[in-house]
Amino acid sequence: MSQTRFIHGFHAIIAKLRHQPDAILEIFIDAERHDARVRDLMRHAELHTVRVVPVDAKRLEGMAGGDMRHQGVVARVSGESRHVALDDVLDTLEEPAFLLVLDGIQDPHNLGACLRVADAVGAHAVIAPKDRAVGLTQTAIKVASGAAESVPYITVTNLARTLRELKEREIFLIGTDADATEDLYSAQWPLATAWVLGAEGDGMRRLTREACDQLVSIPMLGSVQSLNVSVATGVCLYEARRRRGN
Repeated sequence: MSQTRFIHGFHAIIAKLRHQPDAILEIFIDAERHDARVRDLMRHAELHTVRVVPVDAKRLEGMAGGDMRHQGVVARVSGESRHVALDDVLDTLEEPAFLLVLDGIQDPHNLGACLRVADAVGAHAVIAPKDRAVGLTQTAIKVASGAAESVPYITVTNLARTLRELKEREIFLIGTDADATEDLYSAQWPLATAWVLGAEGDGMRRLTREACDQLVSIPMLGSVQSLNVSVATGVCLYEARRRRGN
């Protein structure tokens, strides 16, 4: 029997229904909820012939691993992840690459927020190392609000090697560093880019930093010295999107 896992929250489940409906085995909803959001979810489920089971709130909480923010809906999905290779993404692009590289993010809330930003700006993929990084936990998926299903999340064994492969494809690597001499708004870069952001606190690892073609800083005009990694991701990717145009 194949392994299964649970995802929860309306955005994550509806995104799964839209992008990978065959992976959803069944959906559990709070038997006490009969509002518009539940009705909308049930319409999506009916469209893809996915069974919806009303259950009590206590059972939902158990499925969601004790996370009280499940919103009254949990889905049991196939644990067999849809593997996406980096080449599969890059070989099908019809425009210059727009990628996000996360070097060792440890907080699932930050990962989920970064995925959400990546989806919002139209990034083609998010790349992260398999080791020393949080991975797509239930919390990350929930915070991503559906972006975990719509943006390819590619984990790699050797990040430094992957960065070299991106450079061989003429994708420009831009890293963020508080000590960089150029700031985000004065720096120039080509359209085909991969934005590289480091882990909370420690930033990019040495080999990751050395692989970057350019380092930029985000201007900090107040008393704080740095931004949360997900906020920094939003600042950088939206500036990159602005320059790319619609």
